Amino acid sequence: MNIAPAPAHELATDTQRPARRYLPETFAVTDWASLESYFEELRDRTIASAEELENWLLDRSELESVLSEDLAWRYIRMTSDTQSQERAEAFQFFVNEVEPQAAPYDHALNEKLMASPYLPELNQDRYRVFLRSVRQALDIYRAENIPLKTEISTKQQQYAATVGAMTVTLDGEEITLPRAADNLKSTDRTVRATAYQAIQERRLQDAKALDQLFTELVDLRDQMARNAGFANFRDYMFAALGRFDYTAEDCFDFHRAIRETVVPLIDDLDLERRQDLGLPELRPWDLDVDTSGKAPLRPFETGEELLEKTITVFQRLDPFLGECLRTMRQMGHLDLESRKGKAPGGYNYPLDETGVPFIFMNATASLRDVVTLLHEGGHAVHSFLTRRLPLSADKHPPSEVAELASMSMELMSMDYWDEFFPNPDELRRAKRTHLEGVLETFPWVATIDKFQHWVYEHPQHTEAERHQRWKEIFDEFNQRTVSWQGLDTYKPYLWQKQLHLYEVPFYYIEYAMAQLGAIAVWRNYRQDAQQGLDAYKRALALGYTAPIGEIYEAAGIRFDFSTEYLRSLADFVREEMAKL
Repeated sequence: MNIAPAPAHELATDTQRPARRYLPETFAVTDWASLESYFEELRDRTIASAEELENWLLDRSELESVLSEDLAWRYIRMTSDTQSQERAEAFQFFVNEVEPQAAPYDHALNEKLMASPYLPELNQDRYRVFLRSVRQALDIYRAENIPLKTEISTKQQQYAATVGAMTVTLDGEEITLPRAADNLKSTDRTVRATAYQAIQERRLQDAKALDQLFTELVDLRDQMARNAGFANFRDYMFAALGRFDYTAEDCFDFHRAIRETVVPLIDDLDLERRQDLGLPELRPWDLDVDTSGKAPLRPFETGEELLEKTITVFQRLDPFLGECLRTMRQMGHLDLESRKGKAPGGYNYPLDETGVPFIFMNATASLRDVVTLLHEGGHAVHSFLTRRLPLSADKHPPSEVAELASMSMELMSMDYWDEFFPNPDELRRAKRTHLEGVLETFPWVATIDKFQHWVYEHPQHTEAERHQRWKEIFDEFNQRTVSWQGLDTYKPYLWQKQLHLYEVPFYYIEYAMAQLGAIAVWRNYRQDAQQGLDAYKRALALGYTAPIGEIYEAAGIRFDFSTEYLRSLADFVREEMAKL
């Protein structure tokens, strides 16, 4: 089956949900009983030809899309207000009542597909990526893991609720931690130090509880891995995430390459920072302030202004990109501003049936917020470019590809950041700050990833051992010229701010891999803007119908994280910074 994608302008402007072919138009997820009959029909349906098998795949995909979108909205509403018991219960209903009962049917449908005598008649090239994922899912499925997954999901929700409730009082005002972090950009060093220590002290209040929660998650995840026949949860997750294109050893090699090539560059930048600030030594609260001595950049005042300016940036880069965000605004698929009770972080949540995703973030009028919306906007564009692919699975490429979409957008859009920074000096400051952040991505990702490998290779470790290993890894990659004197109580818990460790384990090394790819996309864009942008869109439109290496090749780049490749691209970034 080869369904041609719709033209780009239609993908962006069509706000109608495609007509259903299998489920009734009025169907909604209200209880398990309303769903089970459809799973049973798919499981028991007689399939007498390759054409009927493909139709069965489409019907199954529609059911998956409806369920995925229903869960998405429950998650979006819960994270928008973590203090709402009603929203938490609605999400937990799906996790506790729907997912556990759907999982055995999903396994049975995979078995039915792989046992079909008509499977060889399908276009094997078209379905090769999908079918290898199905085979992998069959290999790791264990019925006894279903209740464990439910328990894990419940505990992950506890993390979001705990962190979302954190506030500090500065200058007599109670504010969220993201808003407090804006003070780290203040030119007044006392203000920075006060904010930094207030944030860390607030985190410290829940540090023991979050440590215990993480211990419980590690135990549950380790048990799940052993149930599936794996030596540890790391190996299980490599299989579950479909990492067919690289190994754990490749990750270790990447860590070493980052330490050898990027960490010394960061050390140099930090030394320049200390000299520019005229300080005898750098402290952790000196790393976000602009070294020019000028006030923090304030690119917008409200979430609506942030959105309007971002739409204009996208429009100037490519009209199709601007239409994507306009469509989302028209449909109310954006929640941008920080507020008390809102979960931390930001995300773009694909909505599989509608095809128009939802962007969630915590804007506080900083440069970081601009980059976040550009980043999540890149994910959104990816959703638009894949929304008409026939199978739900086609729309969900691995993170190594998904993050390529978002990180490339950050870099290519910089030519139009004058929308946020009409002053040339502020524009230069913004670009330099962002490019420093691009380089800083690599050491932090290596830190989190190496820490995860150790945690799950040693699941019986004590909290004291965890803290010690974290500090060793942190010091290997980060802030090697920064003084931590008097702050020793904070460092053991710095990892707790990384929600990925709690909510999406082993989803992190992809950021560094994709960042490397994004720099390569940007380098191509620098050489030929139209050709680079066209290749970027062409690669994203593949969704997950091709392996990672082929998608990168379509973008005109390499899926390569060797020391040589990393050095060449890091040097390119430094050269671009020198031009500013």
